[in-house]
Amino acid sequence: MQNTPDQPVTSYTLITEGAPIAVNSHGGRAKCLQRLTRLNMPVPRTVALSFDCVRGIAQGQVPDAKDMLASFGDRPVVSVRPSSEDPDWGGPGAILNIGMNAARHKVMAEELGQEAADRLYTRFVQSYAVHVARLDPDEFEVDDSDSADALKRVLEAYEFECEEEFPQDPAHQLEEVLRSMARAWEGTTARLLRQAKGAPADAGLGLVVQEMIFGLGSGECGSGVIRFINPQTGHRQIEGRYKRQSQGRDALDGDAVFLQKDARGTSMEELCPKCYATLTGYGASLREKLREEMEVEFVVDNGELRILDAIRVQRTSPAAVRVAVDLANDKIIPREEALLRIEPRALTELLHRQVNPDAPRDVLLKGIAASPGAATGKIVFSATAAQASQARDEACILVRRETAPEDIRGMHAASAVLTERGGMSSHAAVIARGLGLPCIVGASDLKLKRKEKRLILPDGRELGEGDLITVDGSSGDVLDGAAELLEPTLEDGFRTLLTWAEDVSDIKVRANADTPADAEIARRFRARGIGLCRTEHMFFEHDRLTLMREMIFANSPDDRAAALDRLLPMQRADFKKLFEIMRGERVCIRLFDPPLHEFLPHTREGMRELAGALDLPLSDVERRVKALSEFNPMLGMRGVRLGITVPEIYDMQARAIFEAAAEVSAEGQAIIPEVMIPLVSAMREVEIVKARIDLVAAQVRAASGVEFDFRLGVMVETPRAALRAEEIAPHVSFLSFGTNDLTQMTYGLSRDDAGRFMSEYVRQEVYAEDPFHTLDTDGVGELLEIGAERARRSQPDVTLSICGEHGGNPESIAFCRQAGFDYVSCSPFRVPVAWLAGAHLALKDQIES
Repeated sequence: MQNTPDQPVTSYTLITEGAPIAVNSHGGRAKCLQRLTRLNMPVPRTVALSFDCVRGIAQGQVPDAKDMLASFGDRPVVSVRPSSEDPDWGGPGAILNIGMNAARHKVMAEELGQEAADRLYTRFVQSYAVHVARLDPDEFEVDDSDSADALKRVLEAYEFECEEEFPQDPAHQLEEVLRSMARAWEGTTARLLRQAKGAPADAGLGLVVQEMIFGLGSGECGSGVIRFINPQTGHRQIEGRYKRQSQGRDALDGDAVFLQKDARGTSMEELCPKCYATLTGYGASLREKLREEMEVEFVVDNGELRILDAIRVQRTSPAAVRVAVDLANDKIIPREEALLRIEPRALTELLHRQVNPDAPRDVLLKGIAASPGAATGKIVFSATAAQASQARDEACILVRRETAPEDIRGMHAASAVLTERGGMSSHAAVIARGLGLPCIVGASDLKLKRKEKRLILPDGRELGEGDLITVDGSSGDVLDGAAELLEPTLEDGFRTLLTWAEDVSDIKVRANADTPADAEIARRFRARGIGLCRTEHMFFEHDRLTLMREMIFANSPDDRAAALDRLLPMQRADFKKLFEIMRGERVCIRLFDPPLHEFLPHTREGMRELAGALDLPLSDVERRVKALSEFNPMLGMRGVRLGITVPEIYDMQARAIFEAAAEVSAEGQAIIPEVMIPLVSAMREVEIVKARIDLVAAQVRAASGVEFDFRLGVMVETPRAALRAEEIAPHVSFLSFGTNDLTQMTYGLSRDDAGRFMSEYVRQEVYAEDPFHTLDTDGVGELLEIGAERARRSQPDVTLSICGEHGGNPESIAFCRQAGFDYVSCSPFRVPVAWLAGAHLALKDQIES
């Protein structure tokens, strides 16, 4: 019956072509059934209960079930299914065969046979007992081999547990089913579960009551499901099962047959060719008319096909991309809609190996999921051991209390990284994301005994070097042994989607890339240049590390210059390779940033080795290491401060950059390198460094005979630099905001140690989110806005960007775009996410305008 203003909220609506059914009032299943009806598909008679109606039922306002059943004929048997606004929000399970009682059972035994009638009645009693009467499921487990005995046992069990006979009035049965499903949706557990899936607190549930088509009888009868894509890959193919003499989704279990002809066994196509042909035709019609790949639930009743339901095929992220691109290429949806159908973060699943979600998981411990993807390997406890493992062609997992710059070689060699300490912006997390390595940090329940090469797990178990584990950097789980992994699939669909996203996005994306391998990945993901090349990582190769240490131990500027002269050709080759890979795109090179003590050993054994390498007394090495130590090195002599006090380092790097640019330009490829000064806090710092860099550029032009241009900029990572941007901007071409350090200094918070308490801060709502993970748009964001506004006040053409890890975060990209930034720069594996996020923002603006 149709809703009218005079009727209570407990009214219901017969689903017809013109009925007032909407997703936001009756749910997705009800609306889909109406669409199937409009496509002239044989849908059984169905009525829909609105969200308001179901809320009323939960409060005791149950509709007239007798009147509702009357619309289904004289002897109605129906099913009830949930219809939430979004199918991902879940809902109570369907209940079939409502209306079965002793009288109906007797009639059906004559019509369908005793065994079929027994099975239908038994199934309903089981469902009613467990989901409506809330009885113990174990009491209603029966063996179907003797259907009559099974029915007798479940009826007796119900009577024993409830101290009354099984209800015989179909209207009463339906009322109780509706009341149970409505109350289940309103329950605390159900509400929390759907809110975890993104549903609003007041999300409504609709219900659909549908005539039962049994799939049991003397002719060709059965039930099945069919879909027209592979849900793992998205490629078009027919999949599903058909089970004879069954109902509902029984075809998913047990002795089902294939749908299309198959050499391995019987198929529906052979048993019921007309129904099969009709089904495949419906698949094409649904794809075109509903603009989606659907999974269809159907019943064959004495050779006649009936369509019970159709839902969107649940699919992996790679499949979702393939489907969206295929629908757009086939002109079924526009490209813009294809882009909007894919959540930016979902692209991560395409870029890295993942643990098979259907495989068993033996979770050893949990930490912070710092870099996505999954890898299996043997435990190692040092960079040296990781390199040795790589040399043996053995996959390994590098386990450290926390990583330091000298661990970079080990991280390159490892398949994944696990640290006891750290947060989302710790050294391990940042480097792992740049390398595309799965990484878990802040596994504080882990006890690491490095000298003994042992791990103590939360449950007391121990693991040693060489034991096999799997690191799931997407979930933060460390798994025992070798978990089943799914390989990434970067097919044409992914590349097509990325091209479309780049065309639409109005904020550009660069990559943070320190090595040629990083640059190659960035280029493959269509990065529009390198926004941050951290040159210090180039010095940790073994041969270069020794030269760096010689420079540190030099006693005069001339001796330092001599050591740096030997590093110059290595740096020049690094930069030339980056320029060649990026093929004319901008490459922004950050001058040396870390404190010098990071390049020195910290153990007595390491100092003894260094003394031997440099032919110095051990005491001299110890004194030098002690002299360079600082109480808080990250706020000490690093960045531009080092460049001013030890200018030979920046001179060498500038020369290497310009000589590489000159060589590439001479080969016919125009290069405009960008040179970035780190940790600036005063205009005078920029003036001093700029004068020396200009001098080096002039010298290289004169020596090479090649004219080249370059751009000079600063990395804004101190609050003072943001506040004084108006006086700094006239001296530079660009300001790149380093949000990792800027967040650290704004909060007065160590990003390496924040993981120890950050989850508790977020839980107690001190911070809405970890500010190293999601940009703090209130505090740090205000500094970004102040810096941007003041910089452009004095230098309107200055280029603005962020190059911290926030650059790959969709929420941070939205803020930067709103603030007028020109581009974001992020780790190579986050470039596709950033492009798609930028495209989403641009498209949503177009829709709203």
